[in-house]
Amino acid sequence: MKKYTLTFSFSLFVFLLFSFLVPAIAFAEVAPRVYFIEPKDGTTVTSPVKVRMGVEGMRVEKAGQLIDGTGHHHLIIDGKPVEPGGVVPADEQHIHFGDGQTETEIELSKGKHTLTLQFADGAHRSYGAHMTQTITVEVQ
Repeated sequence: MKKYTLTFSFSLFVFLLFSFLVPAIAFAEVAPRVYFIEPKDGTTVTSPVKVRMGVEGMRVEKAGQLIDGTGHHHLIIDGKPVEPGGVVPADEQHIHFGDGQTETEIELSKGKHTLTLQFADGAHRSYGAHMTQTITVEVQ
């Protein structure tokens, strides 16, 4: 009987331990970041350039609504990231993906270019440097 009780108690302990730890590990917060899936930094490409954008720790949503933990991508060509809280301009150098797009093709002239991925909220306000990534590509 003691053996049965000890085995049952140990099994219950292990079950309870995993019941609390596994969800905590599975839902541990990931530091938010944006990144280029494609192209990779330093690669040589041809125009049009296929760009695939990723985000972790936040969710891509259409522009227009201010929902915590969400935003959308902007691609800055040969420019600097927008300061936190600043509105990302809408021009040839700053491409908006307000419909929640995560990939595109862009025409670039031959030579070296910097591409900066900038994540912003539903009102196009920058989340700042921690939500940007800049890469360099060479167009042949």
